[in-house]
Amino acid sequence: MKKEPKQEELEVSLDIKTKKDNVEKTIYDIPGVGAATAEKLMTSGFDTMMAVAVATPGELIEIAGVTDGAARKMILFARESMEMGFESGIDVLAKRAKILRLNSGSKELNNIMGGGFETGCIIECFGQYGSSKTQIAHQLAVNVQMLEGEKDPIAVFIDTENTFRPDRIQQMAKAAGLDPMKTLKNIKVARAFNSDHQMLLAEKVEDMIKKEGWNVKLIIVDSLTAHFRAEFVGRGTLADRQQKLNKHMHVLSKVGSLYNACVYVTNQVMAKPDTFFGDPTEAIGGHIVGHNSAFRIYLRKGKKGSRVAKLIDSPNLPESEAAFQITEDGVKDL
Repeated sequence: MKKEPKQEELEVSLDIKTKKDNVEKTIYDIPGVGAATAEKLMTSGFDTMMAVAVATPGELIEIAGVTDGAARKMILFARESMEMGFESGIDVLAKRAKILRLNSGSKELNNIMGGGFETGCIIECFGQYGSSKTQIAHQLAVNVQMLEGEKDPIAVFIDTENTFRPDRIQQMAKAAGLDPMKTLKNIKVARAFNSDHQMLLAEKVEDMIKKEGWNVKLIIVDSLTAHFRAEFVGRGTLADRQQKLNKHMHVLSKVGSLYNACVYVTNQVMAKPDTFFGDPTEAIGGHIVGHNSAFRIYLRKGKKGSRVAKLIDSPNLPESEAAFQITEDGVKDL
């Protein structure tokens, strides 16, 4: 006669099974992924289940050399193991509580941004030359190092127009009461010489977070569209340019969201010749840049050397304006 298991044995068995199910899976657990495929994935940055889960079939086909069906199965398995699906508004609210806000140096500018430049999303500032886009970038790179509760926060500065100035960082750091040399040490600068190089540097940020342990809380791209605008000339290249720009911004958005970092991008402008009334200034990049940016700020020169920032797009804040000035000590209120 078969012996029935005791209640204690059932509980122990269930506990063992639960622990086994809760063990975090790796890419080696994905069916059909052998050592060679796993190595290809890891070399290309797809070293976690989350990375595979949010990948496209095309990316995995190109990187791992697998078939379309196999790529889709890999993504499906990763998504199921991550239990990616719907969550309640309360869960989203709890995640929002972890968002940090960077001080811009101006209380007025912070106010129109709901208390500062928030992490986890892309914030775009566009305006004519001399409208202080780069000055704000430098100020954020300094102020990010004063975030409470963060150990050695890092600012990554992707410089496409040779605008980064270490001596300006020193001025702002001294005014903020920080050690200028330590401040410069915590700002990682890379000069991008073309659009492909710029995209590669953005992808490399995640590698530095994983391999070097960088606590990246700010990613600056100054400027976002300069290389794309110079390399893709004419209407015939517009589709290719927008596709690359879209991919680039998706990478930036993903890194910002996964690692709770603020992504600050500056953008160039053009004048719309068909505008007869109002301001003809329009940002480069069209709808692609607009849709990928959570917040859009239009910067312009004001009276007596002041600057005016207008929040023109936000998921939760009304349109509003703030006036500030640029001094030797950095971004300040009037």
